[in-house]
Amino acid sequence: MNIISADNISKSYGEKTLFDNISINIESSDKIGLIGINGTGKSTLLKIIAGIETMDSGVINSPKDTKIEYLSQDPEFNEDLTVLENIFKGDSPAVSVVREYEKILLAISKDSENVELQNKLTSLSAKMDSLNAWELESQAKTILTKLGISNFDDKVNTLSGGQKKRVALAASLITPCNLLILDEPTNHMDNRTIDWLENYLENRKGALIMITHDRYFLDRVVNRTIELDHGRLYTYSGNYSEFIEKKIERKALEATLEKKRQNLYKKELEWIRKGAKARTTKQKARIKRFEDLEESKIDTDEPNMEISVGSTRLGKKIIEISNLSKSFGEKKIIGDLNYILLREDIIGIIGDNGVGKSTLLNLLYGRLSPDKGNIDIGATVKIGYFSQESEDMNEDLRAIEYIREGGEFISDENGNKISASQMMERFLFTPDMQWTYIKKLSGGERRRLYLLRILMEAPNVLLLDEPTNDLDIETLNILESYIDEFNGVVVTVSHDRYFLDRVCSKIFSFEGDGEIVIHTGNYSDFIKYKNEFLQSTSEVDNENIKNEEKKKKRENKNHDLKFSYKEKLEFEKIDSDIETLENRITDIETEMNKYSSDFVKLQELVTEKENVEEELLYKLERWEYLNDINDQIQNQES
Repeated sequence: MNIISADNISKSYGEKTLFDNISINIESSDKIGLIGINGTGKSTLLKIIAGIETMDSGVINSPKDTKIEYLSQDPEFNEDLTVLENIFKGDSPAVSVVREYEKILLAISKDSENVELQNKLTSLSAKMDSLNAWELESQAKTILTKLGISNFDDKVNTLSGGQKKRVALAASLITPCNLLILDEPTNHMDNRTIDWLENYLENRKGALIMITHDRYFLDRVVNRTIELDHGRLYTYSGNYSEFIEKKIERKALEATLEKKRQNLYKKELEWIRKGAKARTTKQKARIKRFEDLEESKIDTDEPNMEISVGSTRLGKKIIEISNLSKSFGEKKIIGDLNYILLREDIIGIIGDNGVGKSTLLNLLYGRLSPDKGNIDIGATVKIGYFSQESEDMNEDLRAIEYIREGGEFISDENGNKISASQMMERFLFTPDMQWTYIKKLSGGERRRLYLLRILMEAPNVLLLDEPTNDLDIETLNILESYIDEFNGVVVTVSHDRYFLDRVCSKIFSFEGDGEIVIHTGNYSDFIKYKNEFLQSTSEVDNENIKNEEKKKKRENKNHDLKFSYKEKLEFEKIDSDIETLENRITDIETEMNKYSSDFVKLQELVTEKENVEEELLYKLERWEYLNDINDQIQNQES
């Protein structure tokens, strides 16, 4: 079923044309990844499809009842409302009644004796029943919990930027719609949360179109890839890996066609130069064909962003970390870390949000002081710090002025001088763009400019804090190639699993409570090691339990057996204990059906059921043990 048909869409800002006469059709089964270099208009296209931004020309058609939900890169909130109040922002009957129900529930928590509020709650509960809205409320709280938001009644103005983005994502995921549009949904997420979101979107019914630079995410979720390139839209069936293969084929075909066009153009140009006159119909047609050939040039030039900036010489001593500890209040971030950075180290720092990954970078850069221990930095070390915030960027400067603040020229690895303007061109900043004010650049273009400024200062130790946020895939590919050739140390915090696999030789995994696991290898190597370690630990534990049970049985066979007084009492009542526990589990399951729409009560029941099931398992093991002893006692007596 067709959800959206967008035909001959065009959009320009001033003299800059983003796209011209592009068309796209979205089916209900489509999961589309939209990719392209930053500044080409990807976000603008999504906003036009969502009806948030106008187009210069073109037409968009969709069935009358089509509902579109859009997640912006920078979502807007009512900061004075709670998390849940912001979640239920749609206008469907179910969403509206849940929103009102949560509002009354919050009011009653502050005024429990208010009869009017209690009556309203009763009325709303009946509406929730009739609309099956309990499931929607439970789904919202479950999704928020999976996204790391557990305090549902917190005001949004108390949340961090990353938490706000996740609240907005949760709101988009629970709002009923035919087409879900997501702009950079994985930014500010840890790997555990990204794994969950991948699985959720993969199994979600309905059409999806999203911008993301997470290449593993694209591989695992999308079934169509659309590239916005030089104002034109190219559609490929398949995920990111399939897109790469098919794009190579497209470029090869275009190069062949362009070569044929050039050969034909040369022949027609020779004819024109000989003084062709449009006297006959045939000659007029041939001149028209020449003019068409002249205008039909196929752009086969790939954006060629080269980074050949030389780094400063690095001595033998780089950075030595000794007994390093850091806490914030009672929260321990780093506990007794010892490590000597080596010349070839490319270290990836991973861990859940909030465990303090960026803290280590800030300690290395000197923005923070350790509570204990020491960081000894070598005399030749020159650190370049690519932070998340880009807080030192003056948006009132023109792009080239910002780069020139770092130097008019820079020497490449061969000692050749390169001007600031030439370097900017290598970073895909055209001469016109170089004189653009920073405040007019897109978020991704600013990040690319910020990266160029840091690399032009020729560091030999790079600290990268979430470098993949807001950088397009083309820039990431070049950054990865640069790191391959970089004659120095790289320490990076990142949630981008592809990037971590591509460049890292070591992983520092922040496990919480100050524990940091150091592993040689890339991200996938570490995850494989961690899974194998957990599996082997579990197998060892199970084997130890079995051996202990066998030992007890052997000991029991070699001695006259009898119950202790305590065991005798336990044996006499264990059958009734097991029956009681089994009945309680049945009762809990009945209550869970009754309270299936009350998330708080449901969570209590789930926890209780898990505890009772654990106790029942223990009792069943004891029953087997006690009956085994009883059988042996009976055999002894006979």
